[in-house]
Amino acid sequence: MSTTFSGGRNIAMKVPPHQYDETVRFYRHVIGLEPVRGHEPAIGFVFGANQLWIDRAPGMSQAELWLEIVTDDKDAAADHLKAEGVVRCDEIEPLGPDFRGFWVSSPASIIHLVDEKAGAW
Repeated sequence: MSTTFSGGRNIAMKVPPHQYDETVRFYRHVIGLEPVRGHEPAIGFVFGANQLWIDRAPGMSQAELWLEIVTDDKDAAADHLKAEGVVRCDEIEPLGPDFRGFWVSSPASIIHLVDEKAGAW
């Protein structure tokens, strides 16, 4: 395989509105995690070497964790994952026309953002 993948630093927790405020309070006040600054109004916390983002997700009945995978070549990654039968789900959340990435689902229905990071290696 010529495409390389590695875990990204971003973890998104998609939380239904009825659980959002208490979830943010849990990480901010109960656990006391340091907030990620400079991305307001987004709410994120330093989570070891990672960043944990808490996103209000209307229409969801339970929380989900979404993970980031970084690659050196988005197009080669897309071809490789397609050849392996990985389900692509770009409709899950818009990324914008200039974003070099896409969404996939693992066999366990965990959403992953595949994100091209130039010079990540």
